[in-house]
Amino acid sequence: MQIVCSKNINFAIEMKKSLFILLIVFFSIDAVFAQPAERRITREEYIQMYKDDAIKEMIKSGVPASITLAQGILESGDGNSPLAVYAKNHFGVKCHSGWKGKSMRIDDDAKNECFRKYNSVYESFSDHSDFLVTRSRYDFLFDLKVTDYKGWAKGLKKAGYATNPKYADLLIMLIEKNNLDQYDNYAKVPPRKLTKTRASKVLASRAHNRTIKLHNHIKYIKAKKGDTFYGITQDFEMNLWQIFKYNDLNESDVLQIGDIIYLQPKKNKSKEKIHIAKKGETMRDISQLYGVKLKKLYKKNKMFMGTQPNTGDKIYLKHKKQ
Repeated sequence: MQIVCSKNINFAIEMKKSLFILLIVFFSIDAVFAQPAERRITREEYIQMYKDDAIKEMIKSGVPASITLAQGILESGDGNSPLAVYAKNHFGVKCHSGWKGKSMRIDDDAKNECFRKYNSVYESFSDHSDFLVTRSRYDFLFDLKVTDYKGWAKGLKKAGYATNPKYADLLIMLIEKNNLDQYDNYAKVPPRKLTKTRASKVLASRAHNRTIKLHNHIKYIKAKKGDTFYGITQDFEMNLWQIFKYNDLNESDVLQIGDIIYLQPKKNKSKEKIHIAKKGETMRDISQLYGVKLKKLYKKNKMFMGTQPNTGDKIYLKHKKQ
């Protein structure tokens, strides 16, 4: 009888211990989930935190700071969305083909979609600018003034940046309600549209002893002895891809003294109507001479990419060849 009682006592003790442990675990878990969630960033805080990044990107790429901030606010929920918090992706940029960086998968338009993941929020801002600059469907936006936030907002919708039919209105509302357009005045880029008189004059501004000129309303320099593509990017705080894209260059091309190097995207047409091709002149030569995009030049003249004009051929610069 004594043995049985002893067993019952030991069993009861063990049961109490188990119950005590379960209660500790239960209350520990409950305490963890009872902790207040990390405080959300307010809209005002978001603007103050990232306005300098938006201005920096505007000066580098020409994308208005107000547009960048408004898109960041809208796409990231003021920086509080899971994609913004865990991937530092404030613009919902998906991986797309060729992306070799980190990624994060979440359900969006489709299940388990791939989104870019960045090491810093500024990387997200920089990649957003690069995304707009390098996609040809957004080229027309860079013909607008940097202060024309309404034109940019409507243009982004027109180019298919977002499927929401009210996307442009939402951006404009965010900009005006939060006075974001004040940051567009920090741009140190040349005016997009100038008078004919001003377009023919040398700009007074200089960078590293370089004279900056305008042709077809586009800022350019002429290469001098000792210049390299990389050196030019350092002088003007640009990226190599911008120099190559703006000037229809390949990485294997060699810079020559006197070459025209545009610091902004070329235009779709020129104020001059026709050019008579000279001996040995290529379509790219003509494109550089008049500041007209090479693809547009081929299209205007109904020529296949890569073909070259014959001496004396009329090359149409403003309107399409009939």
